[in-house]
Amino acid sequence: MGLIIEPEYTSTQGRAFAYLLDSKTNDILFGGAAGGGKSYIGCSWLILMCIKYPGTRWLMGRSKLDNLKKTTLNTFFEVCAKYNVRAGKLFNFNASSNIITFFNKSEIILKDLFMYPSDKNFDSLGSLEITGAFIDEANQITERAKNIVSSRIRYKLDKFKLIPKILLTCNPSKNWVYTQYYRKAKDGKLEEHKKFIQSLVDDNPYISVHYKGQLEKLDEMSKQRLLYGNWEYNAGQDNLCNYDSILNLFSQRGIAGDKYITCDVARFGADKTVIMLWEGLHITQIITYDKSAINTIVDKIRDLQSKESINLNNIIVDEDGVGGGCKDMLRCRGFVNNSRAINKENYQNLKTQCYYKLADMINKGQIGITCNDANQKNNIIEELEQIRSKDMDKDNKLQVIQKDSIKAIIGRSPDYADTIMMRMYYEIDQNFGKYYIQ
Repeated sequence: MGLIIEPEYTSTQGRAFAYLLDSKTNDILFGGAAGGGKSYIGCSWLILMCIKYPGTRWLMGRSKLDNLKKTTLNTFFEVCAKYNVRAGKLFNFNASSNIITFFNKSEIILKDLFMYPSDKNFDSLGSLEITGAFIDEANQITERAKNIVSSRIRYKLDKFKLIPKILLTCNPSKNWVYTQYYRKAKDGKLEEHKKFIQSLVDDNPYISVHYKGQLEKLDEMSKQRLLYGNWEYNAGQDNLCNYDSILNLFSQRGIAGDKYITCDVARFGADKTVIMLWEGLHITQIITYDKSAINTIVDKIRDLQSKESINLNNIIVDEDGVGGGCKDMLRCRGFVNNSRAINKENYQNLKTQCYYKLADMINKGQIGITCNDANQKNNIIEELEQIRSKDMDKDNKLQVIQKDSIKAIIGRSPDYADTIMMRMYYEIDQNFGKYYIQ
């Protein structure tokens, strides 16, 4: 069938399409304002490739399949209608298998890319081989999910002389898409095989004036992200840590010094036990356990202590809950979150005092982290970003938001952040007073 598709696009969309069709770009992030025609380009590309290359197999993904079918799939149908690619004749969609099959046996497979705790390695993808992938709202999935999808792009590439291609679209977000694409592009450090394209509302000539008007009514932060496509938006005046300073943790050395071990012991459910080994103010090793007996944790800390020749006084364990048993067996220091602030400074408790100290040291570039695990890195970034000040209590003492509030936002306990925070116990002294209120 001699069907020819020639998508219409704006100059910005045209740049994206050019990268999607070239012979050297593997990885494209098309990100920015809401309504910038990002999904349109992704769907147009998949339709074009399916028709042009018979028997190929493509992935259309999003964090949750239900959202994919309610949003991106509808855009796909709209694009098909625009170019007279008729359902029932040129393609069929099977709502049970979630596969779009074209007349020439090309396929688009719809996939849920949320990282479920029971499937951290995305075994649900099985031995799937694909020719290319389009991931909509990529900011809602993990970097690991994206990397696994990329590793599956190899189907019939040689036959049609294609190269692996993955298109990511999203609105501005302060997570891995910011780190790996926007920030690198801004700094001129984006890898040659990757491209970042900024999307704006005004790039889409078909957008309703009413849509833009609705964006104008949003709160300032949402307006910066969704209307102006601003990646540098301030995540909130109450954030203790500067976001770029958090990112810099993984590319710098902290202040040299003695070795320490900090440990946050899992209490229940999905909480993690996190153990960190420090050299001065640099985290050199991170160990996690999903569910473990106290004896296992104690033995691991003792092994680290012996191997690294660490003074028992330089080991601190969260003493609240089950961590108390761990502290008693080790005979190390215990950290009680709600205990009084050291030197009677103006903080609600010791935990708050330590978080303010941590933020100060992060913002000054005095702490470093060595971490080769992408999931751990993303979790640390996400958790530290959520450390925020809270309205002063009745005694006018400084506060940070409660762990339960953070858990409600990110869907898990901030176990990594708490483990880092405890190290500050050793750094607080009478001279620390930047955040002291008289």
